[in-house]
Amino acid sequence: MSSSAKDNRIKTLEEIIVELGHDPKKGAKGIYALIKKKEEEMVALKKQLRLPTTMHPQTAELVQEKEGDDTMDLLMRMNQRIIQMEEDLERALQGKQGESTSQPPQTAPTVVTVPPTQAAAIPPVISASTTPTSTTDATAAATTTTTAPESSMSMEEMMKVVKELEVQVTEVKEAKEKLAKLEASYDKSKMTVAEKQREIKALDNKIKALEKELTLDKTLAEIKKILWAKIGQSITDQWRSIQAIHEQIELIGLAQFETQRARATLGNMPEKANKMIHFLNTHTKEELAALDISSRTNTILTAKKVLTLRNFVQTLERKCQEMQAEINDFKIKMTTLQTRGLPNLLTSAGKLLSCEQYTTRINNYVSNQITTSSSTSEETGPPSGQSLYDKLENLFYIEHEISHLFEVPPNFYRYTEADETLIKIRRHQLPPEDWWQAMLEILPR
Repeated sequence: MSSSAKDNRIKTLEEIIVELGHDPKKGAKGIYALIKKKEEEMVALKKQLRLPTTMHPQTAELVQEKEGDDTMDLLMRMNQRIIQMEEDLERALQGKQGESTSQPPQTAPTVVTVPPTQAAAIPPVISASTTPTSTTDATAAATTTTTAPESSMSMEEMMKVVKELEVQVTEVKEAKEKLAKLEASYDKSKMTVAEKQREIKALDNKIKALEKELTLDKTLAEIKKILWAKIGQSITDQWRSIQAIHEQIELIGLAQFETQRARATLGNMPEKANKMIHFLNTHTKEELAALDISSRTNTILTAKKVLTLRNFVQTLERKCQEMQAEINDFKIKMTTLQTRGLPNLLTSAGKLLSCEQYTTRINNYVSNQITTSSSTSEETGPPSGQSLYDKLENLFYIEHEISHLFEVPPNFYRYTEADETLIKIRRHQLPPEDWWQAMLEILPR
């Protein structure tokens, strides 16, 4: 029986080797075929030995593990073991080829003593050539069973494989427990990382807030508001003088128009008027009477109206020049202040704003300037003294210049004198045209 079992096993291995190649190490198919064959032999051995289904408390668990994905991993780990077994079978095949040349020797039956722990679990195996005839023979057969060496060898290997599988299952469980611990640790580390990221984000926001505080944006805004408030108050104090300047500017515009019109009207009349006066003062009363001039003085006064108008024009121009010097000084200062950041005093039509309107314009300008400067601040770290001075220099300059905008506050004396002269020019009457022509005729050629 032992020789027949060897022959059957060797034949099966020959078929696998012929079908899949002589070297099963090179392909996974050969490994899977050998594993399948080994499992079939183990099932056959269990049926032959009539092993109970509960041979080991972890047998059911091992079967379930084989049905899952872990079975393939465990079997792959047994690859080296199977290869070694195949090498043993190949050596057995070579031994069979040597026995074919001669008659195989008669093997004596081998008596295997089963330990007491295994005797209860393993039923007796009775060979086909021996049949017990009584109960005592069956008992003796149970205590000393005769099995083929090959089957006894396969049983021991099977038990070793089962034990190895148990060890591997234990290792898998430990690996799963370690994996679960690692996953829990990984989850905990992820939570820690998320918490650290939140802390970093909060610190970034705090750093940005501290950087804004270091740039003194709030302090600079407060200082600017204070300075602009003082500038507005200074302008309010100087507003009467500013109004006087702008009234003079309007008066100069009217005066220039009237003087141009008067000069166009006079033409060369002043020279001829001087000739008339000289002629009247160089002739006697009788000579003037012959020319139908009854009164020398009245005639001279009429001629002097031309000279009077010319004098008015000259006086008005002189007064306007005096006012213009003060206006030019005011315009130069205001141009400089507007370049430094002071809002314009005039409307789009060129008229002076009221004090309330200009105060509103300043407040709006200050709000926009502070908002723009805070949003475009790129300085990091505490500002230097020079940077602070540069930011506030213009405001200090404007405050000082507004307070000293006029060395002497303008009054309306020159304005009144110029306006009076302008009124005289408008009211002045030149000699009648017919009288003027008659006087030109008596003048010597």
